[in-house]
Amino acid sequence: MTQNFQNASCMVSRREFLFASALTVSTVMLPFSGFATSNQQAMAKVGTYPRRFIARLEDLKEHQPIVFEFPDSGPYASNILVKLGRPAGGGIGSDQDIVAFNLTCTHRGGSLAATYKPENASLGPCPLHLSSFDMTRHGIMITGMATESLPQILLDLEDGNIFAGGVLGLIYGHHIE
Repeated sequence: MTQNFQNASCMVSRREFLFASALTVSTVMLPFSGFATSNQQAMAKVGTYPRRFIARLEDLKEHQPIVFEFPDSGPYASNILVKLGRPAGGGIGSDQDIVAFNLTCTHRGGSLAATYKPENASLGPCPLHLSSFDMTRHGIMITGMATESLPQILLDLEDGNIFAGGVLGLIYGHHIE
């Protein structure tokens, strides 16, 4: 006895199946990964740390990065502070162009030290798998193997002094409670 599956009413297209599967997996995974459910707004993971002085506003020169350690010292605590010369997501200062990012690739922990590209305000490529990140758009990945944005250091400007006080995202090798 043969059955004609093309006329069966319970059949779904491959697109419908994949879409339904993705929704099912997301519904299960999202609450466990810190994201909001469908009726709530998704919130990014923010780590808060003791506030630390980074630099004076008057000492910053456009496209001349300052490297600093935050939130602690160690192999993955290296960060870059830079005045991009154009507005950026999370930027501070009168032009909203001063940002800071962790210098550890989110994919496999490769160092992004000395990879700042002023012509397109990016970091990378990572020497391990060539990931690059856009510093004007909260460190979103441009190319490469990384699946997460580069952690952005949350900055505060007070009386001409720049302070770091938190991290937007997860630093490779660190744990946030």
